[in-house]
Amino acid sequence: MQFKSTMKESDGFKTLSEMKDETFTKVALRYQAVFLDIHREDINMQSEITMPVTAFLARLKENGFCVSEELLHALNTVSIERLADITSCFRNVMGVDLNWASLVKGWKVPTGESAVDHLITLLANIFGQEAGFKGTTLPCGHLIPEGTFPIERYNGCPFCGKPFKTANHVYKGQGSKLKELRLFTLEDMQHVFTSLLNSATPLDGTQKDSLEQLLREMPLPTQVSITMKETAMLVIKLLVEQGKADEATKLLKTPTDILRYLWFEKTGYVQIIEPKTLVTHARKLYSHIWEPLDKSMDAADSMRKNLLLKYDRKSCLRVARWLNALPMSAQQAAENMNPKRGMWVRMIRALRLGEYSRRKGFDHLAKLLDVFYNQDYSTWQGRVDQAKKDSPSKVLSILKERPGAFSRCLFSTMLRFGSDKVLVAFEEVADKLPARLLLSLGNAAESYFDPKEMRLARPITGVTHQLEPNKLLVLYSDQECKDMANAVIRLYQDSMARRFAAQKTEAKTIYIEPTLYHIPISVGDRSATIQDASCALMGTRFPVEGDAVRLFLQWGKGLHAQPLDMDLSCRISLADGNIAECAYYNLTCVGAKHSGDIRSIPEMVGTAEYVELSLPELIAAGAKYATFTCNAYSTGALSPNLVVGWMNSAHEMKVSEEDGVAYDPSCVQHMVRISEGNLSKGLVFGVLDVAKREIIWLEMPFTSQTLRGVDSASVEALLNKLEAKLSIGKLLDMKAKSQGLVQVEKPEDADEAYTYEWALNPAQVTQLLNY
Repeated sequence: MQFKSTMKESDGFKTLSEMKDETFTKVALRYQAVFLDIHREDINMQSEITMPVTAFLARLKENGFCVSEELLHALNTVSIERLADITSCFRNVMGVDLNWASLVKGWKVPTGESAVDHLITLLANIFGQEAGFKGTTLPCGHLIPEGTFPIERYNGCPFCGKPFKTANHVYKGQGSKLKELRLFTLEDMQHVFTSLLNSATPLDGTQKDSLEQLLREMPLPTQVSITMKETAMLVIKLLVEQGKADEATKLLKTPTDILRYLWFEKTGYVQIIEPKTLVTHARKLYSHIWEPLDKSMDAADSMRKNLLLKYDRKSCLRVARWLNALPMSAQQAAENMNPKRGMWVRMIRALRLGEYSRRKGFDHLAKLLDVFYNQDYSTWQGRVDQAKKDSPSKVLSILKERPGAFSRCLFSTMLRFGSDKVLVAFEEVADKLPARLLLSLGNAAESYFDPKEMRLARPITGVTHQLEPNKLLVLYSDQECKDMANAVIRLYQDSMARRFAAQKTEAKTIYIEPTLYHIPISVGDRSATIQDASCALMGTRFPVEGDAVRLFLQWGKGLHAQPLDMDLSCRISLADGNIAECAYYNLTCVGAKHSGDIRSIPEMVGTAEYVELSLPELIAAGAKYATFTCNAYSTGALSPNLVVGWMNSAHEMKVSEEDGVAYDPSCVQHMVRISEGNLSKGLVFGVLDVAKREIIWLEMPFTSQTLRGVDSASVEALLNKLEAKLSIGKLLDMKAKSQGLVQVEKPEDADEAYTYEWALNPAQVTQLLNY
């Protein structure tokens, strides 16, 4: 859809072309690239670098980036205004213009504050100067008694955590390693767009946000196969907004697809989360350990009101047409609706489907509603459950009717009916399954069949739960359990080998970059965070170059001044089994220092907290791991647009003695942004392996107000799960072996080259699973 712009350049508004370029620049940066609307054949690789380009490169270096040779010469072909726009985009993404002042000035030197200081200050503010307390009254109204907090060391109130001072600067150029940017043209952007639409796995938060932005700027390809239901919802939303709801019919193959879209339209979540779950979760999010601040009941009531269904006639007719056009019999459709029967009853009433079913031309809808309300249908799951009671021998034949459902209950069925005959039955239908399901089985087999290992479940509300091992495992010996796990792994490897071998290719050689053997395949890892400056998969390991790792947290961007308390914390696991915590209640501990607890945000520019870890001190103390967390102490979920990450450099990273600023974009190794609609109260976003000097990027939500709500066993279970995942390199090894490809040592010598830059697009990587 195109709009004619009537805005003048002098109005201060961006034209549609400028908005499109800005969108493409933001998306390209996530793939470590710069978008330029040029053709590669127009680039003069012998051109002399101009002064504007030289200045632009200096700004990039300040933010921790450099450019490839191709991009360097390509920059000569664009205008100085375009270079300025790209610079502004980078500054915005890296948060250069935000407030990065901390509560404590020069916070690497502890202030020595203690719980006693807070207690004395509390008494002073209760009884006042009349009781003999002398001190300084701060702009927030709190009296700080003499002999307590050294107020000259603070940018705000040390008692209530309200900042009085903001900073408009950051450090630049302290980083020791630059991230190389490559050129992205319109052709590259189209390739990313298509790969996101074709993704064989659910899109993570970054991919979903990129796709939503690209859908607004690029036309849908005519030849595209959307296999993921969650991806289809984003496309259907666009078609409905453009008045092309009838074109969405081809993407809606079952009633569940229609319900998914209606619920996505209502809640913003592409998964179907039942109302009672959302109400319960809202109650948990807005509970507070101090009862006067508890808003749980109000939040639950508000959620119930928000979930009330009300549709206009246009929406009712649209859904009625979708249901009437379903390519399923009434019995099949009713069976598909049965698992969410309660939600469908509400939807049918709210959408007046009974009324539309009596109209001419809606005969299929009328039949469907008649079958659904009279329950004149049987369910596949009911047949399975009945077979387990009456004739267990029939269970496997019924399971083979639906390979996807069979794969989801494969492990428990093996334990109940014996692994040999179950795997024989499953192998008959294994090649009908999507490769991502087979890969998930292979990744999970070892942990499931280990009777001593806890497993993790992450429901779509973002809460992490521990699962006890299956009770039936006690019936088998350790060797039998290992044999079952190995059998599953062999089965999925054989199936993948057959798929790769069946794929036609003219290639004879292949190059696999060594780093790909350390990057896990993204299957089953839904992520709620957005990575604006990179695209790392969960489980990626980042080497630590210097002797310090600096965590940072910035929140409140674009919000008015208000109390909003987000906390940055770190838990250190020592070799003797003890735990050290660096958090708002303990600003210094072995190997770590905190910048102070801020509980209110200033106007529009946000505020920041830091934690610095000293590797020499951690090693001397015998530390094994350091777990990085952030959480919302205020009621509600983590603040949208909150940015969290860590910095690392071989050079010393400074801390301002004037305002506590310690942020340098050139030192940022990894950072993520909390997306809109986040359901998490807290987030574990990394683990430092002290001995290996590596930081493991992971994302594990939790629901506690403080660091102490993080379960160490769950973190360890997640690390084990990531460690067991198949890497991209190993999957490519399977491809090379199945297709008879010879590995070469240089990408330019290979017919097929798989590099780290290629792996930056996870949706492109999952194309390997489309066979």
